[in-house]
Order: sequence, then structure tokens, then C-alpha cells
Amino acid sequence: MTTPAADLPLPDILPETQIDWASIPSPAYVLDESRLRRNLSLISQVQAASGAQIIVAFKGYSMWSTFPLLREYGISGATASSLNEARLAKEEMQGEVHVYAPAYSDEDFPELLKLADHLTFNSFSQWERFRPQVQAARAAGKRLAVGIRVNHEYGEVETDLYNPAGPFSRLGVTRAEFRPDLLDGIDGLHFHSLCENDSDTLERTLAVLEEKFGEFLPRMQWVNFGGGHLMTRAGYDTARLIRVVKTFRETWNVQVILEPGSAFGWQTGWLVSSVLDVVHNVKDSALLDISASAHMPDVLEMPYRPRVLGAQNAGELPYTYLLGGTTCLAGDIIGEYSFAGELKVGDRVVFDDMIHYTMVKTSFFNGVKHPDIGIWHLDGSYERVKTFGYDEFKAKLS
Repeated sequence: MTTPAADLPLPDILPETQIDWASIPSPAYVLDESRLRRNLSLISQVQAASGAQIIVAFKGYSMWSTFPLLREYGISGATASSLNEARLAKEEMQGEVHVYAPAYSDEDFPELLKLADHLTFNSFSQWERFRPQVQAARAAGKRLAVGIRVNHEYGEVETDLYNPAGPFSRLGVTRAEFRPDLLDGIDGLHFHSLCENDSDTLERTLAVLEEKFGEFLPRMQWVNFGGGHLMTRAGYDTARLIRVVKTFRETWNVQVILEPGSAFGWQTGWLVSSVLDVVHNVKDSALLDISASAHMPDVLEMPYRPRVLGAQNAGELPYTYLLGGTTCLAGDIIGEYSFAGELKVGDRVVFDDMIHYTMVKTSFFNGVKHPDIGIWHLDGSYERVKTFGYDEFKAKLS
């Protein structure tokens, strides 16, 4: 597995203070090429040192205008969870297409079968339902890796919404429901129970996996460790990750696949917004040209508090505001922040770390303007990659 750009020197990371935020049309998601290259270099190094295959999970990062950069750093494929994502992987990523979904429909499966290089089933009932089509494709000469997702019922995820191994999870087959008699034609296992965890969590997870499903590993050619490996976060123990992956590969003589999403887009860019109005009702509220509900839904779902450049917690700086969006949803509030100066109409408010998971979850709720997608390049130029308008909004309706 080659990584032609892995050993190139990293570009300097552009300081946030050197970006002319006012020059960027608002609203816009802005990816910084230097930060993406930093992440790709580290991921590439982990891939080379561990012997794992690292692919990008589209559910967390699918900014396809940057896929040529991913290929430059030896990223050889993507994991898709729908027919649309699988088509995007084939057309734009141009590498291996790995497919997993909680359930496949009779309508979509034949096309997914054509697109997939790796195909994982969530249950043995789905495997039985579609096995004749898989067997026919293989008999016709298609090379297809087929896996079953397992649920080892062990997770260290704090937010229940993101815990695939939580109680009554519909994701994966538990040991009690596992069907060894149906393994003919299955050559891999897939698990996913991490969510932005460190490699010590992976090590403990593998111990549970081996305890519950180890007897079946000698029959497998590959094991997919799923996503949630936040190896590009500062302080992440990449040495342990490399050691754990290598040990598992050598112990069980299998290929190991990692499919992070957040690790690719982690800390690579921002959501640039502008102040449209300031209103007062006991507290001051700054109305922005973006929306928590439509453009950063994790703020409401998790919930979590994004960092705002130049801002602090309420009351720490002289001017405090509730930052809210422009939809009619009363709870479209991002949070309360303080600023050194008074906010005025037209001022830029910039939210940090808004590339991974955020862009893939946006909607056209309430018809509010959808942010552009842009790239701040190494040479200091800004490229407006995509602008959304009425046609995109109308196309989602009928």
C-alpha cells in the first residue's frame, strides 16, 4: 500500500488571525487545505505503520471536491451507508467501495451489489434474503468481500444517541443471536462501537470482541474496526493504535480495516456567519445568517457548545449575546457567548471545527440560505466551491 505524499513535509498551518474573514462571502463552510493535509499525513503514517487499510466514512466526511487530496495520501476507498453514498464513492473517490447499512431494500440492493467491493450485512436475516443475489454475482466473476456486523455489547460512548452498543441496539448481531451455521459465504466481521474515542478504548473493545467472537476469527479474512478512531486529535495515542492493530492482524492473520470520518475533517475549518440584527429581551440576542437546526444540528442533538473565534463564556468579556439562527424555531439557539467589542450588523461570527459531521447533516429547513462550501488554499486564495440556491431547495420538495 503506497502513500506517495506521506513523507512530504507538512505545510505550515495558517493561523486563524491571518484569514480575512470579512472577505469570505457569508454564510460559508470554509475548509483549510493546510489543516486537511496535516490530518491526511498523520492518517497516512498510521496506515503505513500499522498495515491497516484506512478508508473514509462518508457519514462523517464527504466533501468530494477534496477527494483528489485523499488519494494523494494513499486513501484507497470509502465506506457508504446508502445507495447515494455508494454512487458518490464510485464516481468521485474512485477507489474501493465498502457498503454497510442497517437494512437494504429490494429496490436498492441490486445497484448496491454492482457498486460494492465490500458488502456488510447487519443481520443474518438480511444475509439470507440477499445471499442468492450475492452468490449469482460471485458466480458471474464479481470479486466481492462479504461481512456480517457483530454487536459485542460493549461501549464507552457517553452520549446514548451515538452509542451503537447500547441497550436494545438494532445495529449488529449479538453473540446470543449469532448463527455460525450461516457463515458459509461470509469472509469478514464488522464492528463499530467507538465515537471519537482514544486507542485505549479500542484495545479494551477488542478484548471483548475476542472473548465473544474469537472462535469465528480463524474463519475470517478481514475485520473492519468501524469508525470513531479520532487519531488526528491532539493527544491521541497513535503509537498504541499502531501496536493494537498490528497485534490483532498478526494474532488472527486477518486484514484490518479502519473507517474513521471525524479524523479526516477534525479541526480543518469553520462556519463563517454574519450578524443580521441584534434584539433585546432581558438579554441581547445576535441573529446570524446561519441556523443551529439547519446548519449545525449536533449543537441541538448532542448537545454541544462550539467554539467561536475571539469569544468566551457569558460574562467573561464585556459584551454578552445569545447567538441565534434565522429560522422560526424558538430553540434555534447556539449558545451564550461574550465578546470584547459590541456586535454590529455585518460583523463576522466564526464557528470552529465545522467540517466533519456538520456539513453532511445540513438541511434546507425553513428555506433559510444554505452556507456556501469553500476552500482556503495553501497560496492564500479562497475558492468558492459550491453555492446553494433556490433550485436545491425546491428539488427536495414536490
